[in-house]
Amino acid sequence: MKFTFILLLLIAISISSQAQKQIKLEDASKHVGDSVGLFGKVTGIKAVSGGKLTLVNLGQPFPNQLLTVVVSEEVRKGLKIPLESFADKDTYVVGKVELYKGKPQIVLTKPEQLQPATTAVETKQ
Repeated sequence: MKFTFILLLLIAISISSQAQKQIKLEDASKHVGDSVGLFGKVTGIKAVSGGKLTLVNLGQPFPNQLLTVVVSEEVRKGLKIPLESFADKDTYVVGKVELYKGKPQIVLTKPEQLQPATTAVETKQ
């Protein structure tokens, strides 16, 4: 019985250590490989690869963006609001930080990973 409890406790600690971290947008490049949540202002939205991907820049316009959010066509179709409505607005992004050509990015796998900042704040309260 004790062994089972200790094992479950170790599993719970392991899972919680892999949970997302809340970070500042400016620190994204310091968290490569981490699952994070962050707020940032959308400074550009550009379709690439014939519309199969959309790049959303946060913090600064391209090429000085602090983070790029990569949105596939499939994820884009699942968003509750059109991606264009995020332009020049604060947003909340959740995902794993990766590097692409030396710049941090998050590749979305689910529409829920991108939300207007006001929605994210409301759901956290």
